[in-house]
Amino acid sequence: MHDLLDDYAHSNALRNTSPRLKLILGLGAMLLCISSVSPKAPIYIAITMSLITVGMAKIPGRFYSTLLLIPLTFALLSSAIVAFMHGGGDQLFAFKIFSFILEIREDGANLALLLISRTFGGMCSLFFIALTTPMIEIFSVLKSLGLPDFLVDLSMLMYRYIFVFIDQAAVIRSAQVMRLGNAGIKSTLNSHAILSGVLFLRAWEQGERLIVAMDARCYDGKLSLMECVSKAEPRAIFAVMGYMVLVAAIAFLTKDLQLL
Repeated sequence: MHDLLDDYAHSNALRNTSPRLKLILGLGAMLLCISSVSPKAPIYIAITMSLITVGMAKIPGRFYSTLLLIPLTFALLSSAIVAFMHGGGDQLFAFKIFSFILEIREDGANLALLLISRTFGGMCSLFFIALTTPMIEIFSVLKSLGLPDFLVDLSMLMYRYIFVFIDQAAVIRSAQVMRLGNAGIKSTLNSHAILSGVLFLRAWEQGERLIVAMDARCYDGKLSLMECVSKAEPRAIFAVMGYMVLVAAIAFLTKDLQLL
């Protein structure tokens, strides 16, 4: 999955668009989404950001839908708990388990819908950034904005070696499966324990190799990073500004409206 994310970030139809503009659009949409007190603005953000990602960036719809299933499942489970444990107003649904009565009321249902819409809208905005902007360009923008060099360098190293460890874990896991390491609960638990221990040792070894490699290349505390020079077109800037104003207007005009 992580290879596909990076591949799409480097090959999508919006690849040559200014990374600053894409970050402004995605982060601005996320901020408007989480600050909205009504679910209508986050729902609008989720729909429009999905259309931009699939329609304009040409990300395959099936792959995009698969990505959205992960946060949507988490949001549905969390919202269900919130709906049953919070709120007043008229009773919408109730059932009895043994001597306990579980019910959903209007306030709880509205809060659950707001939670789902915020999560869905925020993840659509985040996936827009992840699927259209390579991480190296994001680090370049952060460094140009004055973020301390050590934070950017540390983030780059962490991002790089997360995938190294994932690859190592995948290789070890494949070897365990080929040797029937998942045949039964006891064998599966034992395989996971061995995987965790070996991966810790591999991480330690990779860290030492990294230090040696960086010292051999005269590392002086700063990693060289080429800044992206893509400039935003005026019409793209006006389009992003218009979108932000429209979403802000929707959030303001619907702040007192509830779906239920």
